[in-house]
Amino acid sequence: MKKKINRIVMIICILVGFTIFLYLQNNLISITEVKITSSKIPSSFKGYKILQISDLHNKKFGDNQDVLIQKIKSIDPDIIAITGDLIDSKSYDAEVSMQLIREIVKKYPVYFVTGNHEQWSGKYNNLEKELKKYDVNVLRNEHVGIRKGEQEINLLGIDDPEFVTGNRDEGNIIIDEIKKAKIEMQPDKYNVLLSHRPEFIKEYTNERLHLVLSGHAHGGQVRLPFIGGLVAPNQGVLPKYTAGLYVEQNTSMVVSRGLGNSIIPQRILNRPEIVVVQLN
Repeated sequence: MKKKINRIVMIICILVGFTIFLYLQNNLISITEVKITSSKIPSSFKGYKILQISDLHNKKFGDNQDVLIQKIKSIDPDIIAITGDLIDSKSYDAEVSMQLIREIVKKYPVYFVTGNHEQWSGKYNNLEKELKKYDVNVLRNEHVGIRKGEQEINLLGIDDPEFVTGNRDEGNIIIDEIKKAKIEMQPDKYNVLLSHRPEFIKEYTNERLHLVLSGHAHGGQVRLPFIGGLVAPNQGVLPKYTAGLYVEQNTSMVVSRGLGNSIIPQRILNRPEIVVVQLN
């Protein structure tokens, strides 16, 4: 009888422990710091911090997003870049995401580009109106200058290729969008691109972009030691670009693991993250 009770207690403890583990994997936000060094970065931008938020999928982190907001404030970035999928097309709740937006715009310039879920939701026009209402800089195949002192860098933003109808090759769509974003841009400056999709690093490199911030891959959803992520949208099984810094030729690409989930509801060894990119 005693052995049976001990066995039941052990099973309960294991189940409770596993439940806590799964909860923390989905809810305990990590902060990842990435330092980018380039001779093209103007001297006044030394130490400049870009905080990247990606793939929130209208997930809640505390009441009114308070946990996430406090994390952001602890970093105190120069600007915030949101690289798509702020909302989720299957469980659309723009208000959850706007709770975050309304607070962070009070202190920081915020820049936003679309992800595939913005298009899939069928409600993007309404979301964009709300974002612009709170002075979010929505970049749709365009660029802006980011100034610090007397020096400036270019910040480009492109739409997710899902916004283009038809059966065109997505790589060609990306190239066309970048070229459109470059119109009237001074190309000799340091160029930073916000684009939801990491799998197009070849196109980013060919377009001579110095730094790209992407998301979409959700860190591969489940991450294993020495292997990395297991599956990612548009990359399939054992995807190449899921998290961290990738360098090809003169292009550095930072891929955020993101904050929320969509089709697969659970993260394992792949906690939600916000990324701090520091220029040097």
